[in-house]
Amino acid sequence: MDLEPTDTQVQIRDVARRFAREQLAPKARQRDRESLFPEAELRALGELGLLGINVPEALGGAAAGSLAYALAIAELAEACAATTVAVAVTNMVAELIVHFGTEAQQRAYVTALTSGRAVAGAFALSETHCGSDAAALATTASRVPETSGGGFVLDGEKQWITSGDRAGVLIVFARTGGPGPKGVSAFLVERDTPGMTAGKPEQKTGLRGSSTVPLSFESCRIPAAALLGTEGEGFKIAMTGLDGGRIGVSAQAIGVLRACLAASLRYAKQRRAFGHAIAEFQAIQWKLADMATDLAAAELLCARAAALKDQGRPFSREASMSKVFCADAVNRHALEAVQIHGGYGYIDEFPVERYLRDARVQTLYEGTSEIQRRVIAREILK
Repeated sequence: MDLEPTDTQVQIRDVARRFAREQLAPKARQRDRESLFPEAELRALGELGLLGINVPEALGGAAAGSLAYALAIAELAEACAATTVAVAVTNMVAELIVHFGTEAQQRAYVTALTSGRAVAGAFALSETHCGSDAAALATTASRVPETSGGGFVLDGEKQWITSGDRAGVLIVFARTGGPGPKGVSAFLVERDTPGMTAGKPEQKTGLRGSSTVPLSFESCRIPAAALLGTEGEGFKIAMTGLDGGRIGVSAQAIGVLRACLAASLRYAKQRRAFGHAIAEFQAIQWKLADMATDLAAAELLCARAAALKDQGRPFSREASMSKVFCADAVNRHALEAVQIHGGYGYIDEFPVERYLRDARVQTLYEGTSEIQRRVIAREILK
C-alpha cells in the first residue's frame, strides 16, 4: 500500500485542518457548554467542499474519495467532534443519494447538501426498540392509491437521529412489506414536511454541540418520487451507508485520540512533581508511548478500509476492524489522558474531560463494538 497521500488528498486535508484550527477549535468548549449547534460552521464547510468529499464535482462535491474524506474528518474531529458528527452524516447522506437516487433526486438534494444550503443531512434508521437490529424497524410507509394522489404515508417513531431537527434532507427508513430486511424501503423527506415532528434534543454525555432528536411521523404524506432506490431496497441502502459511515466514525475517533495525545504531551512537559516534569517519569512515558502507538495503528486501519472502498473492493470487514479498534482505543486513551492530568483532568478548564465524553459514543453509533465483532467474525468464518 502506498502510504503517501496524493496531492488532492493533501489539499483536502489541509483545507480541513486550517478550518478546524481557525474556526472550530476556538469555540469548541463553548459549543459543548451551551449545546450550540454549528449551523454557520456547517454552511462554511459546504462552501469549502467538505460536505461532499466523495461526491461528483457536477453535484457540488470534491470527488476526492474516501481516503481524503477520512483525512478531513480526523482533522475536524481533533478540533470539535460535535461539529464533525454532522459533517460525517451529511457526507454519508449525499453519497447515498448519488449511488441510489434518480437524476432528479440528485439534482434536488445533493447540491443542497454539499453547498450547505440544507445545513445538514440526517439518517433516520434507529427506533426506540431497535438500534443494532435495524431489520426490526416498525415505522411504516403505506402506499396511497393513485386515485387519491399516490405516494406514501409515513407513520412511526425514530430515535437518536443526528441533526434530525436541523437537516434539510433526511433519509427515512420504513417498512413497505413484510417482516425482515426485504420489507424495508428508504425515502427522501424534506424538512418541515407536514406530519414529521422533531422531539426535544437529547441531553447527551458528550457531543453536546450535535443535535440528537427523536422523530415522529403521523400521517406524513410524501410523493412517490420520494422513494430512494427501489421498494424493498432500504436495508441494502442502510447497510451501504453504515459500512462507509464506519470509516467516518474511525476517523472521528482518530481525531479525538490525536487531541488526547497532544494535550497529554503538553501537560506532561509542563506539570512538575517531585522536582521534575512528569514527562520524565516512566509511568507517564509508557502511557504516552501506548497512546502514540495505538494512534498510528488506528490511522493505518482506517486508511486501509478507505483505500479499499476507493478501489471498489469489498471493505465491510476492514471498516468494522477499523471502527472497533479506533473506538476502543480512543476510549482507553481518553481515560488515560484524564489520568495524566490528574485532578485537572476532571474539570472543564482542561479539554481532556470533553475528549473523554466525546469518545464514549464512538463504541455505540454506526453499529456498536459488539456488532463490529460480529461482522468481523462472520467474514473470517466464511
